[in-house]
Amino acid sequence: MSVAKPLNVAQEDDPRRREIIEIADGLLEQDGLEGLTIRAILQRTGLARRAFYERFGGKDDLVLAVFEYTIQNAATYFADRINAVADPLDQLQLIVTAIALGSAPFETAEGLSAGGGAGRRGAAMSREHLRLAESRPRELESALRPLLDLIADLLAKGMAAGVVRPTAPATLATLVYNLVSTTVHAELLTEEPGTADQARRAALANDLWEFCRRAIIA
Repeated sequence: MSVAKPLNVAQEDDPRRREIIEIADGLLEQDGLEGLTIRAILQRTGLARRAFYERFGGKDDLVLAVFEYTIQNAATYFADRINAVADPLDQLQLIVTAIALGSAPFETAEGLSAGGGAGRRGAAMSREHLRLAESRPRELESALRPLLDLIADLLAKGMAAGVVRPTAPATLATLVYNLVSTTVHAELLTEEPGTADQARRAALANDLWEFCRRAIIA
């Protein structure tokens, strides 16, 4: 039985691990979950099977690492973007809207853009998100933690400013993220790749934000 490796995509001393994750991300975008196989990874990297299993316990570990890698990128992207926005509610709106619209970085983070390849990736990652939430909830939460922490920080700032109702920021952040991500996953799973209705997606983004705003305001 293989032993699951700890999720840590920031291992600077193991560029091969990062290469595997980036190749896996590309395979998901190109062919969806069906294209993400260990055999394909080995062919693209030239690694021996043993070298793969020294870094990952299996395909689930690799998918979790892709989640962690892309969510970290998304959190970094948003942290930079919100520096130009003063109000914490406006900052949170920026994040919620980007997730719902599938705009950068989520066209490469959770695959939420409307493009053909990204559509396949989005549907695949949506299915995996829902499956891993049941089978490996702690690891999935760890992978999502950078974005959840960023949302919680914005909510805490909103509470300090008196614009967000006082409660546990981490709990409220999880509720906001789960609402938005689950709604977007449902949309992706009903769309064919390349067929996303951007007007519908924009309306959904507005409705999601308004729902979130009313749920969190003081």
